[in-house]
Amino acid sequence: MITLIRTDSDNTDFRSLVALLDADLRLRDGEDHAFYAQFNKIDKIKHAVVAYQNNIALGTGAIRHYSENSVEIKRMFVLPEYRRQGVAQTVLKALEQWAAELQFKTCMLETGKNQPEAIQLYKKYGFQIIPNYGQYEKVENSVCMEKIIIR
Repeated sequence: MITLIRTDSDNTDFRSLVALLDADLRLRDGEDHAFYAQFNKIDKIKHAVVAYQNNIALGTGAIRHYSENSVEIKRMFVLPEYRRQGVAQTVLKALEQWAAELQFKTCMLETGKNQPEAIQLYKKYGFQIIPNYGQYEKVENSVCMEKIIIR
């Protein structure tokens, strides 16, 4: 059974999983990695979720305030050996619930074209592709998405 904890960027399991995520993204993004890395600092994340099974930290994700009505989903990652077992879905739903509790109306995110499994996951759970926002506006490799969580 998957259990979740709500935490922040000081959590050591969150930091360990994010380090693995960054290593994976370094390979996927290639020469673009430095550009993306500047927007993925974790030192001030106040809302993170870590998923556990049998005391093993298997996955994580976070939300960060983006605008008055929106949060940005950041740092989603599941250990490769636990993928396709519902961990990412569980983390994503927990983040959406937390954002709703905080009275945000939408969740936004950016992922890359080199992460088709992430794009598929987000589409499956109701995210729609939107025009690239903010720092990703003119980045050809970025795919930005959004989901309304409170109407």
